[in-house]
Amino acid sequence: MAYTNAEGRADLLAALGAATEHLGVAMARLGDAYDQLDERAGDRMEAGLFRPVQHAYGRAQRTYAEFVERYTLEPRTFEQPGPGRAAGARPALEAAMSAVTAADGALAELQDSMLPVEVGDAQVRAGISETRELLGPLPGQARELLRTLGR
Repeated sequence: MAYTNAEGRADLLAALGAATEHLGVAMARLGDAYDQLDERAGDRMEAGLFRPVQHAYGRAQRTYAEFVERYTLEPRTFEQPGPGRAAGARPALEAAMSAVTAADGALAELQDSMLPVEVGDAQVRAGISETRELLGPLPGQARELLRTLGR
């Protein structure tokens, strides 16, 4: 069975959409954590984790929307998940970082699949790369924040 460009584009959008959804979950969990942190730790978390995740989420959404527009595909909106039920800042931060790891993994798998090359274009490849670059330092920053919580 032949693999068409339309099928490839749909697969690319599904993978990019899944990664974007993970980033939305990460933002929601970081919001949960922020509500449970003291002001100093909250400011550190906001600067070191929330803003970069927010930027990556926006970049992923923009990459998705621009690809849809270039190929006149069916647009999609991404709903921001609501607050979670984490019992403390640490579990909320850990859940956020799990979602970041899932998003980065989905984007890495997408890049490794060569699908963005086969059916995509330079802009979608750049958007995926930029999003991954934004996510790269986050696990280390989260570890540092988690290490100092409660001190």
